Amino acid sequence: MTAAVPTPPFRRPSVPAMAWRQLWRDWRAGELRLLVLAVTLAVAALCAVGFLADRLDLGLARDAAQLLGGDAVVASDQPLPETVQALARTLKLQSTRTASFPSMARAPDDKGGASRLVSVKAVGQDYPLRGQIMVSQVPGGPTQALKAAPARGTVWADAEVLDKLGLKVGDALMLGELSLRLSHIIVTEPDRGAGFMSFAPRVMLHEADLPATGLIQPASRVTYRLAVAGALNERPAVTTFVQRAQEQIKQDGLRGVRVESLESGRPEMRQTLDRAGKFLKLVALLSALLAAVAVGLASRDFAGRHLNDCAMLRVLGQSQRRIAWSYGLEFAVVGLAASLAGVLLGFVLHHGFVWLLSGLIAVDLPLPSFWPALFGLGVGMTLLLGFGLPPVLQLARVPPLRVMRRDVGNLKASSLLVLAAGTLGFVALLMAVSSDLTLGLIASGGFAVAVLLFAGLAWLAVMALRRLVPEAGGPRWLLLATRQIAARPVYAVLQVSALSVGLLALALLVLLRTDLIDSWRNATPPDAPNRFVINVQPEQGEAFRTMLTGAGVARYDWYPMIRGRLVAINGKTAGPELFTDDRARRLVEREFNMSHSAQMPEHNQVVGGAWKVEEAGAISVEEGLAETLGLKLGDQLRFDVAGQTVEARIASLRKVDWTSMRANFFVIFPVAEMAELPASYIAAFRAPGKAGFDNALSHDFPNVTMVDVSAQIQQVQAVLNQVIQAVQFLFAFTLATGLVVLLAAVSTTREARTREFAVMRAMGAGRQLLAQVQRAELLGMGALAGLLAGTAAVVVGGLLARYVFEFRWTASPWVPLFTMVAGAILALAAGWWGLRGVLTRPVVATLREAGDS
Repeated sequence: MTAAVPTPPFRRPSVPAMAWRQLWRDWRAGELRLLVLAVTLAVAALCAVGFLADRLDLGLARDAAQLLGGDAVVASDQPLPETVQALARTLKLQSTRTASFPSMARAPDDKGGASRLVSVKAVGQDYPLRGQIMVSQVPGGPTQALKAAPARGTVWADAEVLDKLGLKVGDALMLGELSLRLSHIIVTEPDRGAGFMSFAPRVMLHEADLPATGLIQPASRVTYRLAVAGALNERPAVTTFVQRAQEQIKQDGLRGVRVESLESGRPEMRQTLDRAGKFLKLVALLSALLAAVAVGLASRDFAGRHLNDCAMLRVLGQSQRRIAWSYGLEFAVVGLAASLAGVLLGFVLHHGFVWLLSGLIAVDLPLPSFWPALFGLGVGMTLLLGFGLPPVLQLARVPPLRVMRRDVGNLKASSLLVLAAGTLGFVALLMAVSSDLTLGLIASGGFAVAVLLFAGLAWLAVMALRRLVPEAGGPRWLLLATRQIAARPVYAVLQVSALSVGLLALALLVLLRTDLIDSWRNATPPDAPNRFVINVQPEQGEAFRTMLTGAGVARYDWYPMIRGRLVAINGKTAGPELFTDDRARRLVEREFNMSHSAQMPEHNQVVGGAWKVEEAGAISVEEGLAETLGLKLGDQLRFDVAGQTVEARIASLRKVDWTSMRANFFVIFPVAEMAELPASYIAAFRAPGKAGFDNALSHDFPNVTMVDVSAQIQQVQAVLNQVIQAVQFLFAFTLATGLVVLLAAVSTTREARTREFAVMRAMGAGRQLLAQVQRAELLGMGALAGLLAGTAAVVVGGLLARYVFEFRWTASPWVPLFTMVAGAILALAAGWWGLRGVLTRPVVATLREAGDS
């Protein structure tokens, strides 16, 4: 007789083994896909923006010295004192001088004699101290890097100068009284800065040739710069130079002199790019908000489908602690994997931004740091563990009795403490994402208030359904749909609120994107002025305007221009000693460009006071100037205009868009005539397509100065197109996150609908009737969610437009109607996808599945 083999003792699987088995089973069953998709998309959006911003910051730090032209720069509107230059020599720092000013360059008579306004830059022998100048011999040809200044007797120029004057390398170029040979075409200049709005192309010559040109006269406006640089081990010497130079400027009372260093000098940030950066951050922020909603919904649905499984585990002897740990490990692994996938996707996406913005940013940006990746991982784990794990952890408390009684152990609302902790941590991350307090507060606070309103209004709507739809007389499918919604009000409120949040984000992005892009394009519309003409004398005005009209120019800016110096504020002398701000000091030391007009320029906006036509003794002041000089409504200003004293009271403050390519002024008198003051006229218009128009204008009015900004407008429009592409790129990406929320919101009621449809089909309801019920329910909730979302989007969008993006909000009053229709259609589409198959299952299988759940 064979001896019995002893049965090995039963060994419970370890918690990691349990977690792995659950993860593998849930993944194969498709129950984690919405969670993973929501987290991946949110992290990808955040990381794409984060990687781009990080590379730009690192590139700026790397190239800061090149943008300044040295480790530090002293700039002045007067020749720099010898004491400052001696200080650089004392500290054994390299130094070089430059002088920049606008002037006219012209071609020799045998080359046509054409002239062109240029920005002349005279450089020293050691220029540039940092970086290299890229030059070429033919426009668009091979480039060469040079670390040297133009040789004496030669000149370098932008390709635009050669094109406009009909010259090529080797020809002569006339600057004042001197003829210089064109030897190179400037491609890039290291210390030119972010000046894509500068009006004149560059012409560069050796500083030793400057006196012979005769261009600098006592009244000339010249910017003098002294750049200094030290070796790597001489950084303390540069810091000492900056400190001592600032002390010397203050001690000697030097006016118009400023020190720029790597710490204080920043390239000028353009309004367009700043708005684009804020919008990209808003898109990333909304992606995170949407993902939080999607994760919360999907995880609750996940937990609801595992209640019976956990009850069976409890019957088999598994403790609450082991179940909680197993699900906690499962979600931690899922969160880490989804976050890593999002980081990788974001890294790939940010290369798309770099490509789309290739004309604006350097293609050789340094590699990003690990901070955006770590931040993305933190956000992903916070999303899944903060919003996804709380309902799942309730599975550990499911009683074993649920195996026999399905009505016990259902999910409950998460505790306020857990919800508050997760929400506060997530809001802190969102504020870090936005890096803008106003943007973060409006977006996060607006969504928080909107969610509460959505829930409250949805509850009222559900309670009103039973009274609005009569028991008899209405369509059967409508009665069933409303009774189903009223029978489970919590599900209905949850579903409408989630749909509303998703639609709010989508509507907000669509509205802001549309108005933002429109505001950019309106700044440089197709008919934007591309010629600015100054110094038109009053007696030439009629003939000048007649010539424009005869050439087909129908719309143009035409304003008198008055040169005046501010000499007193409220009877007190307005000298530089009254101000500590360097810009304010420079403003009171120079003359303003002022004008007068009975009608306010259409591209200006009154932000304080009132513009009253023909109000005597009144002026309108640009708000930025008022802020710099500490001016306010009612202040009395005194100006010196060519020896005449003019006094006026500030009656209004105006907001001026300086990027509008229109004629703008700091100060405007709201009257049509001021014959007692000397004035010339400025005109801004779009040149007609007639060949030779510019030459004819210069011939008939030789005293005027005409500035051609066609190339600058084309460059600005190219910039806008690139920025718009980048905005739309991430915008489309975030739309996908919003659709995930809609899908998750509809899918949360899948199990409940399965049970309800099982009972109805068993009692004889046909598929067609149930399909009508389902469609009516989805359309109704989608329409309600769309109406709420559209109304909230108008409010939140208006706040963002005014306080963050600073453009006029022009949202149509029909927006709620449009979003209501869109909400109904999207909810129906999401329901078709998320609830597909529920109505086509056999009745027996549906009842069995409903009973098991």
